Amino acid sequence: MPSNTPTIDCQVHAYERNTPEKPWTSFLTGPDEVTGDDMVAAMDANSVDGAILISPFTIYGYDPTYVLSVYDKHPDRFGLVRPFDPRSDDLAQQVEQWAATPGVVGARVVLSFEDVSADDPGIGAILEAGGRAGIPVNVLCSGKLSIFREIARQHPNTQLVIDHVGLPQPFDPPPPDEPWTDLDDVASLAEFDHVAIKISGACTLSHEPFPYADIWEPLGKLFEAYGFERCMWGTDWTRAVNLLTFEQGVEAFRVTDSLSDDERSALMGGTLQQIYGWTPGSAGASR
Repeated sequence: MPSNTPTIDCQVHAYERNTPEKPWTSFLTGPDEVTGDDMVAAMDANSVDGAILISPFTIYGYDPTYVLSVYDKHPDRFGLVRPFDPRSDDLAQQVEQWAATPGVVGARVVLSFEDVSADDPGIGAILEAGGRAGIPVNVLCSGKLSIFREIARQHPNTQLVIDHVGLPQPFDPPPPDEPWTDLDDVASLAEFDHVAIKISGACTLSHEPFPYADIWEPLGKLFEAYGFERCMWGTDWTRAVNLLTFEQGVEAFRVTDSLSDDERSALMGGTLQQIYGWTPGSAGASR
């Protein structure tokens, strides 16, 4: 990878342990605790310069307080994304305020966990507000690709980012027998120029040990459809912890001969800088 391109993970999580004083809203597979300091230590150990820190929905719901505290301590390492509740009444104001917060680089919608239609007014409000604010809206849409297609059609002025290759991904081994079943549908969404995709958690779909040689043929179809200028590598640490280590999630993309140096550079940092308008070491987004 060219030395002037930082390595940036497009999706990581950080959180404190579940306690009566600070209870989780639900359960997230992973270590009992991965603080911001822990995440930075893991990144340092694997020469990862920065990451998009996603407030974990199943731990903190729609509350971004913890990721904001992590950013306060490590402002040069993380760009922040939080999910929004489509049932809220003041979504436009919430997204506007969030976008103006130091460190913020995006918003998130969790379609996969919501009982919504493509015409849901709350989803529309989040996407419209994100477009006005100039921040990408990350969409967890596995199992809801037809809904994603329609909202992409309805919101051409909002940068959309498909989470986790657009596919259901396991929390525990083994991976699904046919993990790439919806691949053609995901690839077809590349027809929308304002849609990018996270190649995050892809190693968890492999039926082979590190370095996961069987992921490259299906990923190649996405690279061809979207181009490397719309694809971003990520580990989805910590959700993937029962299937692989953070190191393996990083190194699999460094050691493969399926990528040229220029492709690797774009996938592992260059494209993310363009999509999110953020670079590690900068004070928040550079929009």
